[in-house]
Amino acid sequence: MNAPHQPAIETPCVKICVVDPETGFCIGCGRTRNEIGAWLGMNAETRRAVMAELPERVATLTLRKSRRGGRQGRLRSREQG
Repeated sequence: MNAPHQPAIETPCVKICVVDPETGFCIGCGRTRNEIGAWLGMNAETRRAVMAELPERVATLTLRKSRRGGRQGRLRSREQG
């Protein structure tokens, strides 16, 4: 017997789930751990209110962080070394 179809819950998750230790925001979607954990229990209005804040949070994360690895990190290491 199939369960009744329930509409999918809108989510900002982009499957990059790493929480920044300084801000407490996920670097993928911008939510806090508490928001991620409570997401399924939130009503649609609360989820939309959280999602309205996410672009600013993610932008703040990218402004505050500088990449340390990858090609740029290797080039910097060579210059300093």
